[in-house]
Amino acid sequence: MSKKEKKQIPVEEPIHLDIPEEEIWTYRVEGLAAPHINKPYKHYGIKKVIFALVIIVAVSISCYFSVRTVQKDTFEYDQTKVGIELSKFSNTGYMTTLDIDYVSSVEYDRENPDVNTNFKIIKDESKKVVSVGAYALNCDEKVKVINIGAGVENVDPKAFYSCWALQEIRVDENNPNYCDVEGVLFNKDKTEIICRPCDHDTYLAEKYGHAKYDENGYRIEPAPEDASYEQYVKDVLTYVVPSSVEKIGQLCFNYANMKNVYLPEGLKTIETLGFFEIPLLEGVYSYKPAGEVTDTHFTDESVLGDVYNSFPEGLEYIGSDAFSYNQAMTYVYIPASVTHIGHHAFWDTVYKEGDELKGVAEINTALSEEDFKNNVETGNSWRPQYDYLLFKKSINVAYSAERK
Repeated sequence: MSKKEKKQIPVEEPIHLDIPEEEIWTYRVEGLAAPHINKPYKHYGIKKVIFALVIIVAVSISCYFSVRTVQKDTFEYDQTKVGIELSKFSNTGYMTTLDIDYVSSVEYDRENPDVNTNFKIIKDESKKVVSVGAYALNCDEKVKVINIGAGVENVDPKAFYSCWALQEIRVDENNPNYCDVEGVLFNKDKTEIICRPCDHDTYLAEKYGHAKYDENGYRIEPAPEDASYEQYVKDVLTYVVPSSVEKIGQLCFNYANMKNVYLPEGLKTIETLGFFEIPLLEGVYSYKPAGEVTDTHFTDESVLGDVYNSFPEGLEYIGSDAFSYNQAMTYVYIPASVTHIGHHAFWDTVYKEGDELKGVAEINTALSEEDFKNNVETGNSWRPQYDYLLFKKSINVAYSAERK
């Protein structure tokens, strides 16, 4: 056969089965099992049960390993250059007090059905915690008291972000870096206020005898028409920043239940998100103290010295979103000392009621328009905006204004 000749491959003829129509569902091909149309399989019930059990076991194993995969330890730590850092705390659901001092773990008593008492915290005192990382307690809803140990050297300003139940932060008196004033976190020399807990007002209400609760355990706040309301505002909803403070830390007062705040002359910086989203915040006042002011409890303006509206003389820096979403505010005066206003610093502090602007309807500044543009660095949308026809319009700035 020539190499050029192609090999002929025989083609098999197709097989045709001549199956009567009435046997189409029962016809049996030789060598194959007969069809089971309308006929039970052998041991069908047992096989069905076995199949169901296999599925249940498979699903259970899958769920178990899925939970194991996402489940986190209550305490998570990172080894950093300076030492051990608490990086994540995942509440058991029943922890209301948290100590940050040594590496800790949770030990459960499986024979105790009471979820409030069936665990204990085990501390390894050979491993000291030196720092608390950003968002370590992010959005915790149970912890009311945090105790910071003597060895903690650094607390990230975002460490206790949105801890809704947090009332007090207590610091060991031997800590060389931090201290607390009535459950509010400061640096040691009290030149920076770092964190006023979200629920600090409940602590104050308890301390000054204003705390009342409904049948579900929720605290009832006095109404403006109540005889006790004026004193309640002084005791619970007003905060005096000590005269030593030069800096309001990042996220310091975020989401606070607070109506009035008094800022000292000598304050230089209000950091990013310093007074973020405080719906009740109505009065921002400044004071020039006649002497040292250490008591954060407000009694009377005469105790503070010379008191005036809005930001203190000498303030230099207002961070991004520093006063965003505070629509109860109505007056802002920026002294000539300010050199930086971050983006969205007063965002959403104005709104329209009919055709009338409410909230911060105008920004007042001591500087002339030319000096303001030359000397003040401003971020995008630092002024609040409101709906105007089909677009947003920024509120006006009153330059060379006198303080009210």
